Amino acid sequence: MGTFQSVYKQRGSSVRILIVEDHDQFRQFVCSTLKKGAELNVVGEVSDGLEAVRKAEELQPDLILLDVGLPYLNGFEAARRICKLALKSKIIFLSQESSADVVRGALSLGAKGYIAKANAASDLLAAVNAIVQGKQFVSAGLTDQVFPDTE
Repeated sequence: MGTFQSVYKQRGSSVRILIVEDHDQFRQFVCSTLKKGAELNVVGEVSDGLEAVRKAEELQPDLILLDVGLPYLNGFEAARRICKLALKSKIIFLSQESSADVVRGALSLGAKGYIAKANAASDLLAAVNAIVQGKQFVSAGLTDQVFPDTE
């Protein structure tokens, strides 16, 4: 199993990321965390759902980090639209919302990951790595709620 660096070195490109977050300080934190990954390239930052749809269509990023609670158009509706306009972009929701219903709803829209903002410091790079490798990622603590043990 490789890291995002080895996966993207094979392709000869970096992971292009669009950040959609309406809180400036948290968006700056996300950007600085992503800069720790040498192969990660933040290609855009926006603060509302309508602009997220426009930028996703324009930039066609590899990954979109998308908040649920956004002005003008919530993250779920933005994701629905983005999935039709940026077919190759993978969405990772990054939100304070931690109810199982919200997480399941996000994943049912086609999102590849869901990170609880409280876990962002430890989960952000791990989530990006997992998604780049074609896996799904859900923050620890949410996993048991979303995928209860069926035994």
